[in-house]
Parts: sequence; structure tokens; C-alpha cells
Amino acid sequence: MKIKDLSLAGLKESLSSGEMKSTELTRFYLDCIGERETDVNAFLHIDEKYALAKANSANCPNSPLCGIPIAIKDVLMVDGMPATAGSKILEGYMPPFTATAVKKLEDAGMVIVGKTNTDEFAMGSSTENSAYGVTHNPWNLDRVPGGSSGGSAAAVAAGMVPVALGSDTGGSVRQPASYCGISGIKPTYGRISRYGLSAYGSSLDSIGVLARSVADIIPVFKTMVGKDPLDATSVESPTTPRRLPDAESLKGTRIGVPKEYFVEGTQVEVAGAVREAIQEFKKMGAEIIPISLPHTEYAIPAYYILASAEASANLARFDGIRYTQREGADTLAEVYNQTRGKLFGEEVKRRIMLGTYALSAGYYDAFYGQAQKVRTLIRRDFEDAFTKVDAIATPVAPTTAFKIGAHGDDPLSMYLEDIFTLPANLAGVPGLALPVGFDDANMPIGMQLMGTRFSEELLFDIGKIYQRETSWHEMKPKMAR
Repeated sequence: MKIKDLSLAGLKESLSSGEMKSTELTRFYLDCIGERETDVNAFLHIDEKYALAKANSANCPNSPLCGIPIAIKDVLMVDGMPATAGSKILEGYMPPFTATAVKKLEDAGMVIVGKTNTDEFAMGSSTENSAYGVTHNPWNLDRVPGGSSGGSAAAVAAGMVPVALGSDTGGSVRQPASYCGISGIKPTYGRISRYGLSAYGSSLDSIGVLARSVADIIPVFKTMVGKDPLDATSVESPTTPRRLPDAESLKGTRIGVPKEYFVEGTQVEVAGAVREAIQEFKKMGAEIIPISLPHTEYAIPAYYILASAEASANLARFDGIRYTQREGADTLAEVYNQTRGKLFGEEVKRRIMLGTYALSAGYYDAFYGQAQKVRTLIRRDFEDAFTKVDAIATPVAPTTAFKIGAHGDDPLSMYLEDIFTLPANLAGVPGLALPVGFDDANMPIGMQLMGTRFSEELLFDIGKIYQRETSWHEMKPKMAR
């Protein structure tokens, strides 16, 4: 079997048996990047010398990830590599440390080949907001790969790496996974340390994994989880994670289908493909239960107030004084204004202004305070639903990948692309995206499985059984075949 067709387990077996060396494997993927990067623009930084040196020194026979290449979204710090977060304001910044999640993977022997493109500071749903150019969807170069982890998703879909890290604040792992026809996990909030992740919305941010299959996600996810003394919000994983009662079937599993996620405006092929996948679950023994998540319609306004408010505070540090680019000026106030005014992109400035307004005197209770109350109601919706079901199945996004520039003059229409993913971030629950079909334009369709807190292993079980019985995850764009 060719390298491009091997799973992570297959790659590890080839490395362990001596059939292939990590340097050969890394060279293969670096060559794939060289062939496809001009068309896709998935990477902001490629470090061939670093990757080959790491591959040459990989010596960790007990690790399932030893010697396997990976790409890292450019909002995560890696010592010795630039970290721009897709912004001109951080152009040339070299962090002196590595994010905890990334360090765990390096300690397990993974080989970082580079940093992937992202919407600026992870603010976007299409990777069009990057200051370093748009990333293109490998299935159709005229379409977006989703965002904000579009570079990571495109790199995996195009066969430039077998696995990549992303971050998810409102859908930024799951939506690009759906648009690019791959699998992606947003974990329970706090299950993976955020230390070394450039903060967007601190109460919403999670580090996630993108790969072709659910099985390929699992060893990467397992390596990163756990309490970190450098992140006070991180938590220990349960000693006995939730699993399916039968690892070979879905018998006895209750899967909820919320009516609020199949609404007018959803692309017909998307709703149809997800409903077909739900019927597959039923054939595999699952019980399908209609449920309601009644406050879903308020998720978008609540999210964009809360996330923007947190972004307003988090991005205040980027002022041209410490480690950012600086525009010349005569006074300190002018340094702040000119640096931030010229070097932040339009979407980032829009969210900073929205968040600052929501936190301002006289408006805090009316906006931020109310949004927090709505967040509580959404969390309670999920808590109530999970007393009745084990997992919830929905579309990832209302449409398949749209054309580049389609929402350029209408930010609100772009925000609506996140309507099915935002609630999981507001509630802090895990979400798994996996491919379930294609539309008439041959663009991938994704389904989302959500579970109660710390139920990732159960979602993985469901996803693996589905992918064992179907072949959507094996489909590849032409450039990756």
C-alpha cells in the first residue's frame, strides 16, 4: 500500500518494522507540500531542515506517534518557529516557548513540518481573513476550506500531512473538517491545555485535531489531554471514560436529533446526507430520539457578544510595545492607534469594537450580562438532553464550502455559517465532525456528533463504527489521490 493511503497505525507499523524510516516519511510529505502548496496556500511556515532533523533523531519505539509528521495551526507557539496568528501585527514574532499540547506531541516523537494558515487570530469561518492570503479548498480551489483552521484542514485533505492541529472557539475545527471532507474533534473545554495558544475567547477556546479518519485522531488526542499546571482551566481526564456498551455495534446507544438543527435555509443535500447517516446509525442498532435544544436560535448573538468581549481584552496586549510590529509615531497614544489601526485586519477590528462596546459602562448588563445568561440556558439545554440521549447528531454547517468572496460584503451572513457549531463551545461540550457525503457540486458534507462533557471516547466509538461501515472518509480530492 502506498504511503498516502496508510492510516496513522499503518504508518507506525511501517516505521516500527523498519520498512520505512521517519526521514523517508517526512521527505514524502515535504515533497507533497512542495507539489501542492502553491495551489492551496495551506502553510505560513515550512521548516524542512527542522523536520528532517527531528525525523532523523526520532527514537521512541513505545509511542504510537513516533516519527509521524504533523502540521500546527499558527495560533500555537512552537519554539524556533514563527507564530503570526495570521496577523501582520505579529509578523516575524518568534516565541521562546512551545505550547503544552504541542510539546506533548514532540515528546511523543511527532515531527512538526510547519505552521498552517488561519483567519487572523482565529477570527473567521473561511480562512479569508488571514493577512497572508486565502487558503483554497483542495476539492475545488475556487472555494474556501472553512475556518479558522482552514490551513490545517486543507493540508490534511490535500495529503500534505496525515494529521494537523487546529483550534476551535466557535466551530473552527469542525467546520473546516466538514468543508474539506475529513474528521475533526473539538474536545471538552479544559481537557487539553491552552497554554501556548494565542487567546481569542478564553472561555471558549479549545485545541483540536484534524485527520482523515476518527481512528487517526485518537492517538493524537490521547497524547495531549490532561491537567497542566501552566493552565488553570485545564482538567484531569476521567479515569474511566464513557464508552459504548458494545464496541462492535451501536446497540443500546441513544442518539438525539434536535429539530432546531434542521431548519429552513439549510442546504437540501446537507440535511439529506446527515439524515441518511442517522438512518445508518439506526441500522447499526442505535435508538434515534427526537429532542429539542430550544435556545439554539440565541447562540449566534450570545456567542458574538461573549467572544468579542473576550477578544477585546485578550488583544489589548498587541499594541506595538512589547513583541509586536510597530508603526512610528510621536506619542504613546499614536503608537497604539497607528499600530493597531494599520496592522489589525478589518474583521479583528470589527470584533474588538463590538466587544469593547459590549463591556462599556452602561451597556455591560444589557449585552455581556444578558449573553452570559443565555449561555447558561444553552448549557442547561444540553444537560437536559443528555439525560435522555448519549450523543446528539446534527449537520456541522448549513451549507457546503462556499466560493471565495461569497460573503465578503456581508459579515452577518458569514457568522450564520457557525450556527450549528457555536452551541457546543458555549456549553463546553465535545463535538466530533466526520464526512457523510457530497453535494451535487462534489463538495463534502459533514455531520457533527456532540456528547456530554468528557465523552470524547464515546463519540470516537460511534465515529469509528460509522467509518468502518462507510467509505466517505476514504474519498480524496484529485490532487491527493
